[in-house]
Amino acid sequence: MTYLPHTDAERAEMLKTIGVQKMEDLFRDVPDKVRFPKLGLPPAISEMEVMWELQNISGANVNVGEFPCFLGAGAYNHYVPVTVDYVLSRGEFYTAYTPYQPEISQGTLQAMFEYQSMMCALTGMEVSNASHYDGATSAAEGVMMAVAVSRGARRKVVISPAVHPQYRQVIYTYTQGMELEITGDENLQAGLADLVKLLDDQTAALVIQNPNFFGQMEDVQGLADQVHAVGALLIVVADPISLAMFTPPGAYGADIVCGEGQPLGIPLSYGGPYLGYFTSRKALVRQMAGRIVGQTVDIDNQRGYVLTLSTREQHIRREKATSNICSNQGLMALAAAVYMSTMGKCGLRTVAELCYHKSHYAAEKIDALRGYVVDIRRPFFKEFVVKCPTSVARVNRHLLHKWGIVGGYDLGRDYPHLKNHMLVAVTEMNRKEEIDALVAALKELAPTPARKVVKTAKQVAPKKAAARKTASKRRAR
Repeated sequence: MTYLPHTDAERAEMLKTIGVQKMEDLFRDVPDKVRFPKLGLPPAISEMEVMWELQNISGANVNVGEFPCFLGAGAYNHYVPVTVDYVLSRGEFYTAYTPYQPEISQGTLQAMFEYQSMMCALTGMEVSNASHYDGATSAAEGVMMAVAVSRGARRKVVISPAVHPQYRQVIYTYTQGMELEITGDENLQAGLADLVKLLDDQTAALVIQNPNFFGQMEDVQGLADQVHAVGALLIVVADPISLAMFTPPGAYGADIVCGEGQPLGIPLSYGGPYLGYFTSRKALVRQMAGRIVGQTVDIDNQRGYVLTLSTREQHIRREKATSNICSNQGLMALAAAVYMSTMGKCGLRTVAELCYHKSHYAAEKIDALRGYVVDIRRPFFKEFVVKCPTSVARVNRHLLHKWGIVGGYDLGRDYPHLKNHMLVAVTEMNRKEEIDALVAALKELAPTPARKVVKTAKQVAPKKAAARKTASKRRAR
């Protein structure tokens, strides 16, 4: 049986019904020169042979399973316990979509509720949704939420240049047409003190990242008070792994905490699908976009889970809706929930500590190399900035082609003043041997020290004799 089980007679009958004689007549409006182009495909082969060919082609790919990776910049190579894939592959989760009918979606709803609860515990916030597409979209939703909270009265947003460059680009894209004034990141070297000076009574929010894009911890002592003094909200983008070790944003006054949930049990996967987590204070929940799951009881006083405060345009008047972004991210939220449940508090803390100590070991070794300088002016987590003696592109080619190592991120692409600066990421997946290999590879590109010319006695003696003869003539005069 063919994939399209229609007989010639059936096809002829359908063509006659729509008034054409043959299939080609359906494309008569397409110019002849572009109709039915020759693709130059090879002769047909079996499925088994196709798999051999595809496997052979895929062997050319660089993957973190075979190559040590020190590239981060928003997506990180963390260990994913086998329990994550096991639970995700179960049919009741893998094929689930939007749980509009709670009576038949209790498993999915409970998983989302557990995810929300754990994200609140991790960030120190009161409410969470489940969820957004990635860290960039969750940051953009945070900005839109801050503007909505002011009922449109505040149209200014201050954003730190140390927020992920792609997050900032998405924020600009999201808010185009909203007539917002987005400022702060036009000066790529601005610090928090510079950003605070931009706050006024028209500011809806200050957006920072902590640890920032360079892996550095920001000095946030008293920052929330300064933001709240002008009536604005503090939005913090944070690496969820760092929150297992450092003070969560909720403890220093953040109003919205969001970011990329990929480190929580989601593989790199060539860039997605990822998970944008989003949490806030309870007072702001009615302006929160996305899906929110609540816990309640039924008529028999049995615990149950339902979608609550649904502010999507499918549920309420369109002009009253917030954002409908969240669909089909439930599976990624489930992955994060399984990861956090598997690791537990101690496990997450261990991962964070391994990232911290291994990155500091690498930074110390690299900083000791001639021609390399590591920026250690502020505490950092699992990423750090290295000033290289040559271009980052050359460094990365050397690392990959000679050593089989995936190097760091070229910061000069987004920060012109950081030309020849590389952002290096170290996670629990990087063994000491791999870090030492990275250091050895970098050392090969280090500038050679200037050679001192040591003159022999035979070279020095004639010059000394000539000097003595000249001095003698001067004295005679």
